[in-house]
Parts: sequence; structure tokens; C-alpha cells
Amino acid sequence: MTPLEGTGPLGPLLPEHPSELIVGIVLFILILVVVWKRVVPTFEALYAGRADAIRGGIERAEQAQAEAKAALEQYRSQLATAKDEASKIREDAKNAGAQVQAEMRSAAAAESARIVQAGHAQVEAERAAVRDELRREVGTLATQLAEKIVGESLRDDARSQRTIDRFIAELDTASPQA
Repeated sequence: MTPLEGTGPLGPLLPEHPSELIVGIVLFILILVVVWKRVVPTFEALYAGRADAIRGGIERAEQAQAEAKAALEQYRSQLATAKDEASKIREDAKNAGAQVQAEMRSAAAAESARIVQAGHAQVEAERAAVRDELRREVGTLATQLAEKIVGESLRDDARSQRTIDRFIAELDTASPQA
């Protein structure tokens, strides 16, 4: 008989001794129980750990993405606020510049008016001084001319001063003022 040929109806699949079959079944059940109690929980724990790690990684990625979106929105909000503030600062500076310019124009106009007023006052003072000097000169010349015409000395100062004043007053009323 060859080793592949058995005595039973199934041939080589059935052991020759029934005790071998019982020991094989017991050992199979024992190995199955050990694998079921020791190996399967270890594999289940590894599988659960990896699944949790993957889920946690996905959750962390989603959380990081949400934080990035929130940071982006905050950045955009800050950028919009900064743009508004910059616009406001430019507008305020523009208004302040216009106000300073208006104040400087007003100050320049006031200074110009003051200078013109001072110039008018100085011209009036000089005009009065020239008029007084001219009266004295005209009076002196008129007295000298009268002395030459009359041939006598007209040195009476009070009388000659009244004559000169009357003469100049007549000239003032006869000619229009400039």
C-alpha cells in the first residue's frame, strides 16, 4: 500500500486511528480558542488603534482646516478694517491739510490787510508831514515875496503866520484834495 492510499472510504483524509482524529480536533479547538482569546483581541486592538488614528488624523485635519478658514476670515476682516482705517486716515489728513491751508490763507490775508493798513497810515503820516513842510516853505516864500514886493520887513511872526494860514486855507478850499 502506498502512503497516499488509505483504508477508509475517504482514503488518505481519514486517519488510521480514531484517537488521532480526536487529538487533532482537540488541538484544533485549543488553537482556535488561544487564537480567539489572545491573537484576535490584539489584532482588533491594533485595528481599532489604527482606525482611531486615521479618524483622529482626519478630525485634526478638519479642525486645522476650520482653524485655517477662521484665521483667513480674521485676516480678511483685519485687512478690511486696516483698509477702512487707512482710508479714514487719508481723509482726515486731507481735511487737516485743507484746514491748515485755509488757516494759512486767512492768516496771510489778515497779515496783508495789516500791512496795507500800516502802509496807508504811513502814507497819511508822510502826506501830513509833507503838507506841514510845504506850508512852512510856501509861507516862508510868500513872506519873502511879499517883502520884496512891499519893500518892508514883515518879521512879525504872529501876523505873518496868520496870513500864511489864511492863504493856505484859501488854497485848500479852492483846489480839490487828492
